Amino acid sequence: MPWKNQGGGGPWGSGPKGPWGQGPQSVGPRPPDLEDLLRRGQDKMQQLLPGGHLGGMGIALILVGALAIWGLSGFFRVQSEELGVVLRFGKHVRTVQPGLNYHLPYPIETVLLPKALRVNTISIGMTLIEDSARRGRSMRDVPEESLMLTGDENIVDVDFTVLWRIKPDGVGNFLFNIQNPEGTVKAVAESAMRELIGRSLIQPILTGARTTIEQGVQELMQRTLDDYGAGVLITQVQMQKVDPPAQVIEAFRDVQAARADQERLQNEAQTYANRVLPDARGRAAQILQVAEGYKEQAVAEAKGQSARFTKVYDEYAKAKDVTRQRIYLETMERILGPSQKLVYDGGPSGSSIVPYLPLNELSPPRQAPSAAGQQQQGGGTR
Repeated sequence: MPWKNQGGGGPWGSGPKGPWGQGPQSVGPRPPDLEDLLRRGQDKMQQLLPGGHLGGMGIALILVGALAIWGLSGFFRVQSEELGVVLRFGKHVRTVQPGLNYHLPYPIETVLLPKALRVNTISIGMTLIEDSARRGRSMRDVPEESLMLTGDENIVDVDFTVLWRIKPDGVGNFLFNIQNPEGTVKAVAESAMRELIGRSLIQPILTGARTTIEQGVQELMQRTLDDYGAGVLITQVQMQKVDPPAQVIEAFRDVQAARADQERLQNEAQTYANRVLPDARGRAAQILQVAEGYKEQAVAEAKGQSARFTKVYDEYAKAKDVTRQRIYLETMERILGPSQKLVYDGGPSGSSIVPYLPLNELSPPRQAPSAAGQQQQGGGTR
């Protein structure tokens, strides 16, 4: 029976007081009467049932309808970026793909729908903030995350992004082994990057070692998360900005410019050497080939002369007087041939010295007959 019908102010005594001795509470809505709600529900049910009263058939229909609704409550839809994790009394029993699926109704089985097929992005060293002036978002640096110590005791400012997703076969581990997945991935990423930066020198970090560091961070993160049983797959690590601290960035830029000039000059010197050295090698090879040819020619001529001398000596040995005379005449011919010669007949006066004139030089050269002489000869014959 409701308290208002008991009289005397309720079960705690007479008078208009509440259970703690206070007066009636007039502020706020009064709670609904449970007996009144049940009575109204019975009245509506009797109006719907035939005959106006609730019999055995009505109870059976109610139970069948309730069972049907309870059974149909097990249908669920998995979206394109999700995977369905079905739990039976809280234990993971299976994973279903996107689409319409079914599980045993609550409380036997329940389903969780993590976005396992979506690639998530985490930024370390930078964050997006709302910029009211530009009516959009702007990037803000987070020094406590981005400043790292290198292996040669320098400080470098590193901003990078990690792309990750849930492993298709590790959805259960992702849901039950880690409490804060995004925070765990971010902490592991920052720790792995600090470890790789701490083992590297600042110069390779600022120039050409980014790809190596990105691959090393990705592998180290994946090993750590697998040890945790996190069910997370690291797809890519991208280094967005790698600079010295703002206080010394100008000095580092000057050093980088000097190194660039050094490399440029070295390249120019190497280009000049590549152009000059082959030319010098070609000339040296040419000189060697000419010397080798001269050597072979001199050796061949010496061998020929020695063979000729041997042949002459053999002939000289056969007839020494005749060979001696012939050699003398050939030698005098070779010596006196091109020189001017004078003939002295042995007289007392110098006028008896006359030049020697060869007969072939005294005879006039033959001239071809002219055309006029040919015509006269032809006219005389007529």
